[in-house]
Amino acid sequence: MGPNQGTNSDSALFPPVDPFKVGIQGCCPRCGNGKLFDGLLSLKPRCSACGLDYAFADAGDGPAVFVILIVGFIVIGSVLWLQVNYAPPIWVHILLFGPLTIILSLLSLRWCKGILIALQYRNNASEGRIHRD
Repeated sequence: MGPNQGTNSDSALFPPVDPFKVGIQGCCPRCGNGKLFDGLLSLKPRCSACGLDYAFADAGDGPAVFVILIVGFIVIGSVLWLQVNYAPPIWVHILLFGPLTIILSLLSLRWCKGILIALQYRNNASEGRIHRD
């Protein structure tokens, strides 16, 4: 655990923030003011407001799994509903659900990544290690 990591050492200087709120807004998980992302999905090296080093942040494949499950459920459910009720030609499905899938995936991937990084910071999550005495 590094000096800039963990909520126990930061509790006196920075009050706890809601990880879901700062994750969706893409803000720093420690202060809630600085930006987490540099671009669409890439992380900044550190917070511009409090200086928290984002080197601890490793969301891995977690956000992608949640996005696949959630967006897939929404889009496939909508496709099935539209097909059963109106039976449009295939080009209507492609025209409607192609862009919808891309937009929902990009938005929710950013939100999920922000939330998981904020939860990782709040819970002091790190890579599992085996300690040998």
